[in-house]
Amino acid sequence: MVLVEKHGSDPYPIGAPIPGFENLLGTDGRAYHSTDFEQPIQVIVFTCNHCPYAVAYEDRLIQLAHDFQPQGVAFIAISANDASNYPEDSYAAMQQRAKDKAFPFPYLYDESQAVAKAFRAVCTPHIFVAQHGILKYRGRIDNHWRDPDAVTMHDLRDCLNALLSGQPVPQESTDPMGCSIKWKWD
Repeated sequence: MVLVEKHGSDPYPIGAPIPGFENLLGTDGRAYHSTDFEQPIQVIVFTCNHCPYAVAYEDRLIQLAHDFQPQGVAFIAISANDASNYPEDSYAAMQQRAKDKAFPFPYLYDESQAVAKAFRAVCTPHIFVAQHGILKYRGRIDNHWRDPDAVTMHDLRDCLNALLSGQPVPQESTDPMGCSIKWKWD
């Protein structure tokens, strides 16, 4: 488990423009660019297939997407894990996972890991929320990965509700909980 581990740098700063990306292959076979997501609010989730934290959060993330996409919030899931050492995170496995879970959002493969590094993502899941391209929140989905009924802090939901109502985000940064991103080593 990673609570706060840094990949060679400090966390991506709140209030900074988020990194863009080009040609990330989606599980639907389409190449995606950050400019494809024109909604004013974007939720970028670094996730994967095999991490027990990411898997435990999938249904909650799907529900959040169903709740907020009709209000103009884009959800984008990105896997950046080294599939050569973690074959359950391969592109083919991602395609199957997206199909099995009926993901209501694009699931993109960051094979080069450049996007995860640009965001300074450290684990799966790691959440980044932008409004008009400016980072407003980074961290976790909520405070209890294992048991949805034990959640007492709905960090991502509270962030999105605040942004949609024109209010400040109640907590701009929380410690993400999950498995470390499986970096490629040269």
